[in-house]
Amino acid sequence: MSSDRVDDVLGEANRLAASGNHREAIELLTATNRAEASSALEQRLVELRHEAFRLVEPRGAAQWPPSVDNTTSFQGIAEVTPDQLDGEAIRRGIIGHGALRVNGLVSAECAADLVSGIDAAMEAADGIDRSGSAPPWFHPFASDPDDADTKYERSFVFHGGGIWTADSPRMLFKVLEALGEAGLIAAIRDYFGEEAAVSLKKSTLRVVSPTSNSNWHQDGAFLGKGIRSCNLWLALSPCGIDAPTLDVVPRRFDSLVETGTKGAYFDWSVGDGAVAEVAAPDGADRMMFEAGDALLFDELFLHRTGIDPAMTMPRYAIESWFFAATGYPMAQVPLLV
Repeated sequence: MSSDRVDDVLGEANRLAASGNHREAIELLTATNRAEASSALEQRLVELRHEAFRLVEPRGAAQWPPSVDNTTSFQGIAEVTPDQLDGEAIRRGIIGHGALRVNGLVSAECAADLVSGIDAAMEAADGIDRSGSAPPWFHPFASDPDDADTKYERSFVFHGGGIWTADSPRMLFKVLEALGEAGLIAAIRDYFGEEAAVSLKKSTLRVVSPTSNSNWHQDGAFLGKGIRSCNLWLALSPCGIDAPTLDVVPRRFDSLVETGTKGAYFDWSVGDGAVAEVAAPDGADRMMFEAGDALLFDELFLHRTGIDPAMTMPRYAIESWFFAATGYPMAQVPLLV
């Protein structure tokens, strides 16, 4: 795309945003970038999504979590096909069973493209780390350049084999395009009953080593109270035999399990002894995924990275935490979707 064309489109998007029409500005840049990718447009899209959330008025239902008629005889984690995915399916899956599995949420071809993107983003981030350059696949989002906590958290994630998705504007664009085409974003908005935002700090591109540490946890232990969440865990490579996967307790919890005791590594994690108690009588499950399979859950789902000494391959996956406008945990930095 020519620089003149980029400047024209950015100018129009900025005029729309200045008049309060951020959603139109986002749609303009998205449509233009879909036709021909531009790093400048992708970077501005990240900024606009953050700016746009400030204008969102929370309109969530007074009751949360929503009630569910859990009369189904289905045992364990619920499962739907991609064409059955909507807000009601998410509600019944998460509230009724703890999580919702969607096999083939994205195609194997889409998963392979996202894997290539993760590799490019990781290489670009490593280039910045070593040389201070600014490759097109990695452009850290500076919501608050002076926030020391964000700088530390970003470094911690990177050295653990991950990158915040929004720190790779091209990958954020690709991920949201894929999830939009799969119908997931519309389903999540329907589930919340209002606008949704993806989190900067809780949405990550991951390459997980089979030697990774593993701790049982519920994300609600550190996300705070009053939130309304839906996390997408998307496998981009086969998981569970040769590569790390998820170990889960396949049931719904209505509150946090005791943390910091009975073998817990951290004050926010759940010890093996506590897991054995709450998972009885059936115990925990080790999940198997193919590339493109997905699991949806909220902040009360009890899980950990599932590893085994026999595993030899890394796991490629994307974790995307979506939160409703009502009760959004602002420290997680919102990006409107």
